[in-house]
Amino acid sequence: MKFIRLFTIITLFISCSNNVEEKKSISFSEKNYDEAFQLIEYWLNAQKDYENLPGLTAMVGNEDGVIWSEAFGMASDTNMMSIENTFSICSISKLFTSIAIMKLVEEQKINLNDPIDKLLPWFDLKQQFKNSPPLTIKSILTHSSGLPRESNHPYWSWPDFPFPTKDEVVKDLKNQEMLYPSSKYYQYSNLGLSLLGYVIEEVSGESFDDYVTKNILDPLTMDNTKTYMSNEEYGGVLSVGYSSIKRNRNREKVNFFNAEGIRAAAGFTSNVEDLAKFAAWQIQLLKSLEKNIISSETLKEMHKVNWDDELTSVTRGLGFGVYNLNGETFVGHGGSCPGYRSQLYLSPDTGISYSVLINSSGTNPGRYIQGIHRILKKVTKKKETLSNKFKEMEGVYSAQPWGSETYIQSWGNYLALLDIPSNSPDLTLYKMIKKDVFKRILKNGELGEKLEILRDKKKLIIGFKSHQNIYSKLE
Repeated sequence: MKFIRLFTIITLFISCSNNVEEKKSISFSEKNYDEAFQLIEYWLNAQKDYENLPGLTAMVGNEDGVIWSEAFGMASDTNMMSIENTFSICSISKLFTSIAIMKLVEEQKINLNDPIDKLLPWFDLKQQFKNSPPLTIKSILTHSSGLPRESNHPYWSWPDFPFPTKDEVVKDLKNQEMLYPSSKYYQYSNLGLSLLGYVIEEVSGESFDDYVTKNILDPLTMDNTKTYMSNEEYGGVLSVGYSSIKRNRNREKVNFFNAEGIRAAAGFTSNVEDLAKFAAWQIQLLKSLEKNIISSETLKEMHKVNWDDELTSVTRGLGFGVYNLNGETFVGHGGSCPGYRSQLYLSPDTGISYSVLINSSGTNPGRYIQGIHRILKKVTKKKETLSNKFKEMEGVYSAQPWGSETYIQSWGNYLALLDIPSNSPDLTLYKMIKKDVFKRILKNGELGEKLEILRDKKKLIIGFKSHQNIYSKLE
């Protein structure tokens, strides 16, 4: 009898666990995400205002490309942000450089264990550690090379950002020295990825721009992606960058720049639609037996943890960052250039991708991606289910003086409340008990306190009451 009882308990536990996991999965073919995207759009637009961002664009994608995308705010002082607007994607550039390097590795033109001075004979940066392992292509890709973070130039400095040319970077190598022995510590290095851009030129016999455009951007029809910042497009399709927020809550327009000799590490511009193509290519390639630019096995190796730093807990693939977000593995990269922040995440396991691009410094696009993901994972509504059951009640309600605002929206058969601003959007769900009366659903599924919708004499909604307090409807 004890065995039967234990078996029953285990079976119930597995069944409950499976139900929980089913609710957490994201399936665009099986579930209706209309309300989720409605909530995401309101939340992002509100967060933009509360953070005083000029503008941003966001996308959710899968192996077919864009599932959802939206633009918010302004691309410049005079132009509204559009989904076609491009941004400096800064260090996301490193992914394209890394793929180009791995293509050359597959073609056996270079080897991951090649020392950098074998491929760049003029490399004369000082090695101050006598027993250091060789400085290799692989160690640069994993940011464990021991190289300094930057070349010997102050190009991140306000207000003019004096990026050096390739010749200037090379000329000043002799005035730099290794920061650590190779393959000992994690140290992010823009200098390292810039050097890999020079390797591509040395080995291919082509300019970095031409090689990457011909071998990666053109095959993926990433027509809105460039290896540089276009002065002609700046203020038009290329959004204007703005500074971090100041004490007076304003942001200042950032001077135009080009990454020049650092472009392999930080020079690219793109938009969320092109980044969705880039992510879709990867998701498709992971499931394919056919080579497309590089092989599936090579991409899997790039996505795999190749360096796990015990001091910082940073995990790196070959060029890619590898991130554990609440138990889920994502790969990708972030970018931070003067006036711009960007992030690209994709899940090799689930085939979902995200990107958020912001034309401002001093913000965190990764936080917005995690918020989008959190909202999507809460969806349980089936594909054929109608949306906005409680449309009349949807809108913004005052939460003053304790909070800023509360947004109310339909969520399947429930009413959802979201407090705004919120860096981590958590929904509070209410079940309808009778007309205009709802009760909060507790974590164990039982019902809690009452929420009552308030109406005027004309039956128009004017607010809601909870815990005897009244919250007026604003819009």
